[in-house]
Amino acid sequence: MSRRLAAGAATLLLAAGLAGCSDGGAQERAAGKGVPAAGASSAGAADRTRRPEPEQASQSPSAAASASASPMPSAEAADSSAADGPLKGKVVVVDPGHNSRNNEHTAEINRQVDIGTGHKECDTTGTETNSGYTEAAFSLDLAHRLRKILQERGAKVVLTHDGDRPFGPCVTERADIGNKAHGDAAISLHADGAAPGQRGFHVILPASVHGGAADTSSIVGPSKELGARVAGKFVQSTGSAPSNYIGEGSGLDTRGDLGGLNLSTIPKVFIECGNMRDAQDAAQLTDETWREKAAQGIANGITDFLHG
Repeated sequence: MSRRLAAGAATLLLAAGLAGCSDGGAQERAAGKGVPAAGASSAGAADRTRRPEPEQASQSPSAAASASASPMPSAEAADSSAADGPLKGKVVVVDPGHNSRNNEHTAEINRQVDIGTGHKECDTTGTETNSGYTEAAFSLDLAHRLRKILQERGAKVVLTHDGDRPFGPCVTERADIGNKAHGDAAISLHADGAAPGQRGFHVILPASVHGGAADTSSIVGPSKELGARVAGKFVQSTGSAPSNYIGEGSGLDTRGDLGGLNLSTIPKVFIECGNMRDAQDAAQLTDETWREKAAQGIANGITDFLHG
């Protein structure tokens, strides 16, 4: 499919970030990224399972360088009082991808939910490194680090879950939690499960979609800006290169098949921080020092976005 250059400020922002770089489609379809638990169709894998081709090509500034069955206490439990700081008065929604107990609840997570433009599984198990470090564990650890930094800057942080639920939440509920929190920005944290040799991070932006409950017309623009800022700061903080298999070197991809983006009414992006199935990326993802740098980069991008 055709790829377009992202224009304007978003392009310049990512260019600045990529300039400091020292050195996550088919890749997930081949490697089983986010494979649903037994009995689920791979073609219907849940939100952020990359089996279908994106319905819209990625924005490429490379030239510029459904609730689950359980109740919903997590968002309120994770609402965090803000300190004074540059983000005072801002609400940031942080969505740790997947859930470490999803594989114990196959019927629940394989249940189809409406994402506006179609149906997908409620959630998936995610991927893991060859040594068994799971994407769910990674994303929750990163969420805790990110929350701490954002709180120190004065933001109120809402987690979609805190490892306190038996499964999920479903992708529909993850979006709804952010919407009800009236977040100023939201980010869903992940790591990819592509083939070895496919390396690097990428940020997923919402496509322009309108169908059923999905209408991203009001968030496409600000989400693009959020994504470019996060990508640029992620490079600066971690030294990681943008994906060599998605986004044509830009670090940005656009998708219209993710319920967490389709159903969001607030600016939101996903980030795949690296490829858990690649040994070099896995060495970073499993390293606490690197994860702290990743959290710092994401926080810096969000802070830049909220300060405009």
